[in-house]
Amino acid sequence: MRVLVTGGTGFIGSHSVAALLSQGIQVRLLVRSHERVVRSLSPLGVADVESVLGDVTAPESVAEAMAGCDALLHAAAIYSFDARAAARMREVNVRGTEIVLGAAVRAGLDPIVHISSYAALLPPGGAVLTPDSAVTRPQGAYCRSKADSERVARRYQEQGAPVVITYPGAVIGPHDPYLGESNRIIVELATTGLAMRGGGPWVDVRDVAKVHAAVMEPGRGPRRYMITGHYIAVTDLAATLHEITGRRGRIVALPAGAAEALGRIADLMQHVVPSRLPYSHEAIWASALQAHCDDSRTVQELGITPRDLRETLADTVRWLADEGRISLTRAQEAA
Repeated sequence: MRVLVTGGTGFIGSHSVAALLSQGIQVRLLVRSHERVVRSLSPLGVADVESVLGDVTAPESVAEAMAGCDALLHAAAIYSFDARAAARMREVNVRGTEIVLGAAVRAGLDPIVHISSYAALLPPGGAVLTPDSAVTRPQGAYCRSKADSERVARRYQEQGAPVVITYPGAVIGPHDPYLGESNRIIVELATTGLAMRGGGPWVDVRDVAKVHAAVMEPGRGPRRYMITGHYIAVTDLAATLHEITGRRGRIVALPAGAAEALGRIADLMQHVVPSRLPYSHEAIWASALQAHCDDSRTVQELGITPRDLRETLADTVRWLADEGRISLTRAQEAA
């Protein structure tokens, strides 16, 4: 089987490529730059993988890259809470999904795996989010773009196309080539004493990648899987990170109203401040919802259970320290 992977140089995409290759599956990448391939995949032990230049918003290059492939993993998306990225996110996340999934359906690929997000189902209409929860009208440019791309994927499912949708939670872990939003939050919580009330699902990128390799099986039709790891409150997440890093000091939990006000101010400032600010209203809004998710279908059908969250956090902290993003105490370095 040869799988075309879009977004294969991103965080989830690169780990998923490594997982596919470990299962003996051939991979072809659709990339905007060959240079990004080495930077993203060499830390994962991937030395040689086929790649073709193109863009998910260019139908011709998508069709050319898809020729000779049997299946698709559509991982290309912009994951950003930066208020300035709204237009680009809509172009890549929504229009790109329409182009790529449409081309895959016409080419007869099976399966056609689309990486969505639990954020596409926010706010939760019930007590727990499941793979069959309704698509909603979330706040924030990123969450809205994922909800709209989710509608595209579900439309093809309703038509009977073999589209498989996965819903990762907040994805963290080592070897994040461009330090995405979730690992940025880990840095902030690990290095400051500021948190907020709320919580959400956090999942190891390696577990997400394992699911993407497991669903690469043709002939099983439309399916959906949550990959949401473990729910944890933000204050507990901060406390665990402080324990792992050896940081001392009190954790201050902002009330939801104060945190959302801080996020709105940060969004306004982001339009005039060139550097990336650590806070945003969208991230705070999503956390305040305290969404719990049910990944029992993933466990039952694929036999994949999430690894212990503390292991994920320890591995993430170790990698962030190696990258110079955070510092550890001498005792923790020795450990």
